[in-house]
Amino acid sequence: MEKLKILFAVVFSVATASAASLGVVQTEGGGVQGRNIPLGFFRSVDVFKGIPFAAKPGTFEKPRPHPGWDGILKATKFAPRCLQLSILQTSSFGSEDCLYLNIWVPHGRQVSSGLPVMIWLYGGGFMAGGSMGPNFLNNYLYSGQEIADKGGVIIVSVGYRVGSLGFLSTGDSLLPGNYGLWDQQAAIAWVHRNIRSFGGDPDNVTLFGESAGGASVSFQTLSPHNKGLFKRAISQSGVAFCPWAMIKNPRKIAEEVAEKVGCPIDDRMVACLKSTNAKNLTMASPGITPGNPDDPLVTKLQLGPVVDGDFLPDQPANLLHNAAEVDYLAGVNDMDGHLFTSADISSLRDKNQETSVEDIKRLLAAYTKGMGSAALEIAFAEYSSNWGSTPSQESIKRAAVDLGTDYLFLVPAQTAIYLHAANAGSGRTYSYRLSEPSLMAGPGKPYYDWIGADHMDDLQFVFGKPFTTPKAYGDRHRDLSDYFIAYWTNFARTGNPNKGNLKVPVTWPAFTTTEQQFLDINAKMNESSIQQDMRQRFVRLWTSTLPSLLSHGAAAAQ
Repeated sequence: MEKLKILFAVVFSVATASAASLGVVQTEGGGVQGRNIPLGFFRSVDVFKGIPFAAKPGTFEKPRPHPGWDGILKATKFAPRCLQLSILQTSSFGSEDCLYLNIWVPHGRQVSSGLPVMIWLYGGGFMAGGSMGPNFLNNYLYSGQEIADKGGVIIVSVGYRVGSLGFLSTGDSLLPGNYGLWDQQAAIAWVHRNIRSFGGDPDNVTLFGESAGGASVSFQTLSPHNKGLFKRAISQSGVAFCPWAMIKNPRKIAEEVAEKVGCPIDDRMVACLKSTNAKNLTMASPGITPGNPDDPLVTKLQLGPVVDGDFLPDQPANLLHNAAEVDYLAGVNDMDGHLFTSADISSLRDKNQETSVEDIKRLLAAYTKGMGSAALEIAFAEYSSNWGSTPSQESIKRAAVDLGTDYLFLVPAQTAIYLHAANAGSGRTYSYRLSEPSLMAGPGKPYYDWIGADHMDDLQFVFGKPFTTPKAYGDRHRDLSDYFIAYWTNFARTGNPNKGNLKVPVTWPAFTTTEQQFLDINAKMNESSIQQDMRQRFVRLWTSTLPSLLSHGAAAAQ
């Protein structure tokens, strides 16, 4: 037995020592050297952290090319996050100099070449977020190591400006906004120009992101500035059509920020803002305060993309032709709205508190504001249709979660998916819903046992956390993580989530405007996981019934 152990140790050390590595890689800015991490028999991953893809950006300016460096850049430490408010919003952290990216390259016996590339865009409501190091308690959620190694793809994560510095706009050419989207686009272009040196295929790039990152992916597919830079895109719990993803009246926010930093709000405002200290501008970003049913959390997300006549020349619905050749995979978590509605209706967070019907009505009134009183009545009738004469607390609370999920995520995602399919040329379309029960749900845990996949629950499975921190998860979670990594990386490789290097549990049919099929993703998948017409009744309510009230003048009569 002892001899066997020694033999195994020798073989393992030879195999890991023999695993390939890129060494110094030449990029347009100069040479970079990362770290090689051995993972097992003839498997390793090269990790490059903190490679600049653009120069330190000027305040409210588009990103500029990086001047390069002398010698070899040691790419072994994460760069700082982009400047943003702290969680408590009482201070700021991060740096203006934040346009850097990280790369994970998997190898077998030989150095990799021609690999598919996946570029990650993080979420954070366009106000916060980052992919530069630990997110919470030294837990780095966005490490590309597992997905790169298992899926045989190169993972790239990028920094982009958020808050005032990323998205402040006056709604005209003086301060057009969308600086964070331009940062993402500069990173995508850098990857296209340089990734071949890292063993990647510049003609097989997939964008993927979650929440504001998923919406960012959606915006990147719609912009005319990305022609030929990527082939595929994945939006998780966020698309350009989400009510929080676009700012309709940006000037109002710009004036509020200007007043906070002591700038006039006349024709001197923009020049004054541009000369204001970046930390002061960040601290003047509109804060995200707890919501209530009359003034929900979603209304606090007041900075984000705008139609600027350049990056986004028109409303998203009119830009689908730019995405016609892009393969698009998008979906939601079945209770994406829980995080938001439980911030608006505090009783949802407390198992001992009752939620009133009035709370639901007040939240619905906020969501249907401007559509007239008939809209509230019709929507309430739909969401309470299965209650009976004496609704249970579970029925009421579930309705609140469904309402938030539909309005904030599911209906916009179905809109984006439908429009992509309707306008597609060669681009294929895939739709999904994650329905895995929350790890926070059940007896002795903070959530009700009926809570499904909450907002952000998909991230841990996409990035393979059940493998890197196995004690926190069960076998079912490792199965689910395997499924996500298989579907996502197959899609990146071939444009079809079923075809690639990894086996999948169920064949996922493409979405078409006539069939409207989707895959219900969870740890126990079978043929019944292929479903159709995702919450069609509620999709119709929000996309057809309620908007038609406006055109019929029901709101005008108010």
